[in-house]
Amino acid sequence: MIVLETERLRLRQFADGDAGFVLELLNEPSWLRFIGDRGVRTLDDARAYIENGPRAMFARHGFSLLVVERKVDRVALGMCGLIQRGTLDAPDIGYAFLPRAWGQGYALEAAAAMLDHGHRVLGLPRILAITDPDNATSIKLLERLGMRFVEVIPYERGLVSHLFEHRALKVADGR
Repeated sequence: MIVLETERLRLRQFADGDAGFVLELLNEPSWLRFIGDRGVRTLDDARAYIENGPRAMFARHGFSLLVVERKVDRVALGMCGLIQRGTLDAPDIGYAFLPRAWGQGYALEAAAAMLDHGHRVLGLPRILAITDPDNATSIKLLERLGMRFVEVIPYERGLVSHLFEHRALKVADGR
C-alpha cells in the first residue's frame, strides 16, 4: 500500500518480497555503525523484521518505517518513516538509504514528505529525530528539514544520541 508520493518517490508499506532489500540494508556498514546491528542475517530474519517491526507498528499506530522506492523503476532505495519508541514522548522520524542512493536528494525528499504527512495528515504536533553524534550527514539533513537540536540522550548499547525536534506550524484560523 502506497502511503505517500513525492515528485520522484513512493513511500509504501513493506511487502513480503522486500526481505532481500531489508537483508541488504540492515547489513550495510553505515546501518551497522550508526543505527546498530539488528541481527538480521537471513531472508527469514528479514521477513521476521518486517512482520515484527514495520508491519506491527503500522497496525498499532497507523505509521511506521516505509520502503522508499523510485517511481520510474520501482527500485527500493531505502526506508523512511515514523517510529513510536517507548523511550521517547513523541514519534520520531527515521531513515536509511543504500549507498547507491546517496547524494541524490532522496533522503531529504522522503523525510520532508514524511514530516509534512506526520503533521498535516496524522495530526502530530511534534516529531522527534535521534542520530548518532558522529553522523554528520544525518545531522545536516535534520537541520535542512528545519529540525532543532534539543539535547543529548542515552541510547542503546551504552551510547548517546542527539535528539532533535520539529513542531507543526500553527495556522491562524481567522477567528
